[in-house]
Amino acid sequence: MSTFRRDYLDQLLFNHSIVRLLGQIQEYKGKQELYKQQTPEILGALKQAAVIQSTESSNRIEGIYATDKRISELVKLKSAPMNRSEAKIAGYRDVLETIHSSAEHISLTPNSILQLHRDLLKLATGADGNWKQVDNYIKEILPTGAEIIRFEPTSAWQTPEAMEELVRAFKIARDKKQIHDLILIAAFILDFLCIHPFPDGNGRMARLLTLLLMYQSGYEVGRFVSLEKIIEDTKEQYYETLQLSDMGWHESQHNIIPWIEYFLTTILAAYQRFEERVGVIDKPGRGWKARRVETSVEHMLGDFSIADIQERCPGVSRPTIQRILNSLSQKEIIECIERGRNARWRKLR
Repeated sequence: MSTFRRDYLDQLLFNHSIVRLLGQIQEYKGKQELYKQQTPEILGALKQAAVIQSTESSNRIEGIYATDKRISELVKLKSAPMNRSEAKIAGYRDVLETIHSSAEHISLTPNSILQLHRDLLKLATGADGNWKQVDNYIKEILPTGAEIIRFEPTSAWQTPEAMEELVRAFKIARDKKQIHDLILIAAFILDFLCIHPFPDGNGRMARLLTLLLMYQSGYEVGRFVSLEKIIEDTKEQYYETLQLSDMGWHESQHNIIPWIEYFLTTILAAYQRFEERVGVIDKPGRGWKARRVETSVEHMLGDFSIADIQERCPGVSRPTIQRILNSLSQKEIIECIERGRNARWRKLR
């Protein structure tokens, strides 16, 4: 069974939190074009930073790592991967680029999902885009090292039909326009993860499909802020809400509300970061870098590093940030509490 069967979504009662989240996201969505017109220089830097963060974070969630230097080379310079991990990172980079550039031209079908998955893994495994051939299981490793099966996805022999049904049901529901697009996208992603249609790459594919479906519904925040980075930063909650919402999924007796709340909170956080980074600047001009750094410092809630400021000020170099922080220190607005490469700062006012 699935979220799209038995009129599950039609009968769902949304709490005040979900209604509020949807309303806030709609307000931010309405500002997208205004931001895009106002700050082209900042947006260009945001796009580049988001691609690097998305590629790094989505893979790191799955235990796939590379150094910062190699991530930058793989994404910015499109360097050839040197090992299997880098090949997986490069595959994510390529599919991410495809979605960023061509989302409106990608029709959601089982075949297009297979093709994206093929592109995701082709550099690492040479995979030709097929559904899983043997059953897979979502396992949890206990502190003792023992493994337990946390969730049993759709069986391999049922997977092709399950994916056909999921895509068809999603498109029918979207065309009816009776349920908010973001609710439908959240439901699609939960069902995709419960089906777990591939032997490898299901989590990364779920995040890529999230971005694709959001683009197709007019939510472009993922172009400028990494959704994957926000998920990585809240990884424990991500897995907890999935676990809460997949219980009873096979019988359509599950509770999708925890997952929807987490999903919408992630999108809202992305829009808030987007506004934080571009909303305070009307026009890039002389002194805009200093204003961005100073504004970011104002919004810091605790001790912070240059890396924290860099994340919030794409397009501003580390030496420039260092110079501005030194100036703020001389004005006794902040103080340096730890020196060196990993220097940390604290606000005094």
